[in-house]
Amino acid sequence: MQKLKIKWLPNIKSKILKNSLWGVMGSLTQNILLSLFYVLVARYYSVEDFSEYLIANSLYQMILAFSAMGLGHWFIREIVNVDDKSELASKFLKMQAYFGFFFLIINIILALVLYENPTVQKLSILFAINIIFDNIIYSIKNINIAQFAQKKTVKVLFIEAFAKFGIACMLFIYPFNIVVLTILLVVTRFITLNLFLKIGSADGINLNGFWKADVPISFVKNILYKYWPFAVIGSAYVVYWKSATLIISKMLPLSSVAYYENSFKIFSLAQLIPVVISSTLLPKFVELSKNKDYEGIKALYQKMFILFTLYGLGAYTFTYSFADEILPLIFGKKYDTSAIYTKEMFLTMLVFPTSLLQANILITLKLEKLDMWFNVNSIIINTVLCLIGLSIWSSLSVVNYSIFISFVIFHFSQDVVLLKNKLTSIKHVLLFFVIISSIVVGYISISQFISPYVLFASLWVPVGVLGVFMFYKKHSIFSLK
Repeated sequence: MQKLKIKWLPNIKSKILKNSLWGVMGSLTQNILLSLFYVLVARYYSVEDFSEYLIANSLYQMILAFSAMGLGHWFIREIVNVDDKSELASKFLKMQAYFGFFFLIINIILALVLYENPTVQKLSILFAINIIFDNIIYSIKNINIAQFAQKKTVKVLFIEAFAKFGIACMLFIYPFNIVVLTILLVVTRFITLNLFLKIGSADGINLNGFWKADVPISFVKNILYKYWPFAVIGSAYVVYWKSATLIISKMLPLSSVAYYENSFKIFSLAQLIPVVISSTLLPKFVELSKNKDYEGIKALYQKMFILFTLYGLGAYTFTYSFADEILPLIFGKKYDTSAIYTKEMFLTMLVFPTSLLQANILITLKLEKLDMWFNVNSIIINTVLCLIGLSIWSSLSVVNYSIFISFVIFHFSQDVVLLKNKLTSIKHVLLFFVIISSIVVGYISISQFISPYVLFASLWVPVGVLGVFMFYKKHSIFSLK
């Protein structure tokens, strides 16, 4: 008698799948807790106090992005080619510690020069201390990515996120000012560093006594000389968003900083899945490149491009339909205006996931310098558009549209390179922009006449059913035995 055999959809033995699942699940849990922390802090403090906190935090995050020098990508690419992985990992950690001390000083100097507000200065100095801790943690996280050990990273970061959530809850039991809050966050980060050193690194990698590693100045100079483009690539993303916060703090009312950061908090949650999956795909792309399997690179890229495109479109349409209800519910009525700006910001989500994917391809092809110049170009375009636009129209919308335009140009620049390397086609590029634009314009137009619930469901239920059908058919889920 014939029996119906049902295969499990995913191959759970796949290292990439395991690494991605741990990364996504852990980061989702962590970001939920950190988002609850953010929401509780936003609700507790006044708009002015919260905005001062956000300004200091944004300056710190910008400096932090540069402090790592983007060498995480370099490390992931290089560890595949060395026998003594522990030695390379120790050198990596020690270098990051050196960079941390240097950029801590830069952070403090900039805070004192840019802002006269004493609270912003105090908070900036406190946040700067974290740079040393963060650089070492950054190193260990990249070691875990390269060794497919995201599970360890997830465990430690979950503990930290839970601790921060607990601190935010304490505000409503034992109130304390924003400076005390920041001190507690610095202490928490120091504890997290020690947890990473003791239990959070990949098996087979010995990090004990990493500070004893021999890292001569000539070694550091050689690495920076060869791989300095990674510093730009690694910091570009943060610069995109946090430089906007600093521009807003100088050219718009203080409350606009909070509105912008509230929108970005929602955006950062939405971008979590493509960021984690993209980072865990990089080692696989590098492995395929090492084996000169360019057809494999092309096939994997094209499959992931479709998934990332659908994700970006889904995130945008969901936000456009429901932001007016969700934002006031999350942050409170004093932040009602955030919903409008969140919809504008999510235009960037239409091209953000696929931009991440294509950036990985360029790094895989060892075209990081070219990718670096694309990033620099986009940052310049974004900054110029912001400054010119805000001088004419004093609105937060200028910032959101400037970021979107710069990302579109960035994406198109990547497309040109992929065309030259025969990883994509003109038809593919045109279809992407035409289809996305048509769906968005149509969705916005129809939303004026139909309930957002009906509109969202009418678009994504058929897409979901079709996607499941095609997936089942392609992988022959049902087979007779």
